[in-house]
Amino acid sequence: MLTSRIASRSIALCLCFLTSGIAVAGEGGYKVTYDGGSIEGVKTGTSLKLFIQQDSVRFTKDKADLIAIPAAKVTEISYGQDVHRRVGTAIGLAVVSLGIGALMALSKSKKHFIGITWLDGEKKGGFAMQVDKSEYRGILSGLEGVTGKKAVNSDAMTVKN
Repeated sequence: MLTSRIASRSIALCLCFLTSGIAVAGEGGYKVTYDGGSIEGVKTGTSLKLFIQQDSVRFTKDKADLIAIPAAKVTEISYGQDVHRRVGTAIGLAVVSLGIGALMALSKSKKHFIGITWLDGEKKGGFAMQVDKSEYRGILSGLEGVTGKKAVNSDAMTVKN
């Protein structure tokens, strides 16, 4: 009796984990914002969904596939940040309260960007995307794992003319 109760609970527990895993896999993907590049028909600022799969990196818009990049064809992964002060917000708040406006002028905001370049035969491609600050490390790890390429910090790169 006791063993059958333990067995039924373990089966129920396994089914709960399996069901929740299927639900998460169905949702999957990362929300990103296209920042420019070589994907035809997509404008800067367009919201896309990124799916990192075992052998490819796939992008969709409104549940329609835009592009699937074979992981083996990716030549570089880069990342960087855009840091700026919130001057416009500070001026708006200074009208209401000078103290809050001054504090807001001292704060900074960061935007995180990831770039991907690839070479598929004679066809070169690449683009940049803005990603959420809480997801960019996970996206980078996923891309590095699938492609075997180490991400390059574009902020640390020096450009020589």
